[in-house]
Amino acid sequence: MENSNQKVWFITGASKGLGLALAKRLLNEGHKVAATSRSINDLETAIGNHTNFLPLAVSIVDENSVAQAVDKTVNYFGQIDVVVNNAGYGLAGALEELTDTEARQNFDVNVFGSLNVIRYVLPHLRKQGSGHIFNIASIGGFTGAFPGFGIYCATKFAVHGFTESLAAEVKPFGIYATVVSPGYFRTNFLKDSSLNIPQNPLDAYASVREIQALHENEINGNQPGDPEKAAAVMIEVASQQQPPLHLFLGADAYGLAETKIESVKNDLESVRHIATATNFDN
Repeated sequence: MENSNQKVWFITGASKGLGLALAKRLLNEGHKVAATSRSINDLETAIGNHTNFLPLAVSIVDENSVAQAVDKTVNYFGQIDVVVNNAGYGLAGALEELTDTEARQNFDVNVFGSLNVIRYVLPHLRKQGSGHIFNIASIGGFTGAFPGFGIYCATKFAVHGFTESLAAEVKPFGIYATVVSPGYFRTNFLKDSSLNIPQNPLDAYASVREIQALHENEINGNQPGDPEKAAAVMIEVASQQQPPLHLFLGADAYGLAETKIESVKNDLESVRHIATATNFDN
């Protein structure tokens, strides 16, 4: 018997990490999953064969590739209910030592790739009058207090910004948008396959190298977050009638977010008397 709560999910970057954990859990729970990666072989190896599974080789920075994947999904499953913009990669390096090309490539994937997906799924979601878009950001998209991760944080801050606008834009169509900000989860994110480093590091940034090494050698493999539990939370949120716009995942993400909020409050109050006296009539 078909699950009456069954949905069609479209997930980018699903061959590893949170995307893979989410795809597997959804299939086990009876949902239908269209999953993208740059390699179909990687998807089939990671997930296997399943009647409710549509693996798609996609380059999210190529609009035609994205458009074809969305069309294939709609033709195969008949609709798309939930979209998860999960594809992306990390970039370590001080702002001064990262080249223009390195910075732009990170924005191309982490920001413009997601915008490509949004652009091509929305006509289908608007037509059916329903849908939910999850954009995977990071706690580093809410607080940038991570030396050596400035460009990566900037990409994820952008995800926060456009998701907030998106939520307001699509609300009249019965569509929801949620920006997801995970803390440290035990995935391959800090391995060299997902974390790029500067091509031309500068000796002056010894502190950045220390933080980079800390993430690669000590934090990697010891992250507190369980991606299986993160996937379960996202599935639960997708079932809610009024899902949240902001979804922080992990106790560490909550702690960092609350620290940032308190810091902003303190900064507001510290200069309120002069910063608010800026109108013409003051």
